[in-house]
Amino acid sequence: MQKRIAARVAGIAPSLTLAITAKAKALKEAGESVISFGAGEPDFNTPDYILSAAQTAMNEGKTKYTPSSGLLPLRKAICEKLKRDNNLDYEPSQIIVSNGAKHSLFNICFATIEAGDEVIIPAPYWLTYPELVSVCGGVPVYVKATKENGFKITAEQLKAAITPKTKMLIFNCPSNPTGAVYTEEEIKAIAAVCEEAGIYVISDEIYEKLVYDGAKAYSIASYSDKMKELTFTVNGVSKTYAMTGWRIGYLAAPKDVAKAIDSFQSHATSNPNSIAQYATMAALNASAQSVNEMVDIFAQRRAAMLKKLDQMDGVTYVTPHGAFYVMMVVDNLYGKKSGEKTIENSIDFAAELLEKEKVAVVPGISFGAEDCVRLSYSLSLQDIEEGLSRIERFVKSLQ
Repeated sequence: MQKRIAARVAGIAPSLTLAITAKAKALKEAGESVISFGAGEPDFNTPDYILSAAQTAMNEGKTKYTPSSGLLPLRKAICEKLKRDNNLDYEPSQIIVSNGAKHSLFNICFATIEAGDEVIIPAPYWLTYPELVSVCGGVPVYVKATKENGFKITAEQLKAAITPKTKMLIFNCPSNPTGAVYTEEEIKAIAAVCEEAGIYVISDEIYEKLVYDGAKAYSIASYSDKMKELTFTVNGVSKTYAMTGWRIGYLAAPKDVAKAIDSFQSHATSNPNSIAQYATMAALNASAQSVNEMVDIFAQRRAAMLKKLDQMDGVTYVTPHGAFYVMMVVDNLYGKKSGEKTIENSIDFAAELLEKEKVAVVPGISFGAEDCVRLSYSLSLQDIEEGLSRIERFVKSLQ
């Protein structure tokens, strides 16, 4: 009998982030008092003006197919956003709107990566990157970003990792899972290395608006015309506008790549959701007030989380300057016992914490950071305080 599952899919690991979140929700539904730090989405509702735009679109019958690459007015709005926020000039033909930024990332990998191509991924990394590369026949090559350097790789590290087989760098700033934000000077140094080597860059900028302490996201494609031709910029509305479920992401690419992706997407999914596209236009064309308000709340929660972690013995962290995550360093606790169970790694730590204190965190092994677990501060201040108190109690209980 022939194999039922193709090899390219059989090796894909499920998202541990989604698995942790699902388990926490199941415990809550069973009546347990669970606090989950696993969420990768804002806990706010989508702003009213965006909801209103979607309702208007439905009332006006704008529920039909659209061009596979997205509505032209939306692609124009994205071009205006890229010019306004990122100093990037693109034409609508270079923009592809997809079913979330994750879909945009897959489309780029599928359209550009050949079997055996090496793709450099700074670690810690978002857990989906290696899976996308592998399923498209590429070979993930990890470059370790150290805690001492704020979980950021250097231009020198990148240069040392490049081989004749290197096709691409996946660059995520601000970073999930670390919250690291590279400075403009650091990004320019990385861009210079990419230009010299002639390697492509996927620049995942989905968290660009969620920055703190005066940090500012810088688009690597704006470094030079040559760098722009080497870069595929990915963004979307899920994090910035609390629209995770609407599933709208987009990419900006050189014309030939955008055309190829459009052709593929037309067969794979047709167009993104039409109603969500109209809602996205409203999001991009409105003032930044709702975004700023959300960032202010995240900043307060971040400060509260870091203050509480500062008071906790046995764990450390690297200060994040973007997104809504903190990587809590817990390897100092490995070898200790939780009851009869020895904590040997991040999975053990997360499993025992959920079992004993009903607190969900994501094991760092998912992100290539076995010494850490990831905490999201996309939950209320009250839950942050209570959840961290439970973590502190758990840590103190270890023998």
